[in-house]
Amino acid sequence: MIDAVVQRQNYVPERQRAYQASHSPIYYRPPRSRLYLGTYFTLFGLGMCGTVYGMYQLTMGKPVRQ
Repeated sequence: MIDAVVQRQNYVPERQRAYQASHSPIYYRPPRSRLYLGTYFTLFGLGMCGTVYGMYQLTMGKPVRQ
């Protein structure tokens, strides 16, 4: 039963060759990395826009009523 886990083919050299053969940046080499990075940068950008908007609202304040 445990042989299925212990006696497995070693895929590390194949994957290492695939990573090292590519000339793209390391963060673009894994599968689905563009999806993950695109999602991360989109959420990061939205967070930064929200932060800047909030800071703008705080600095400008409300007009004073007379």
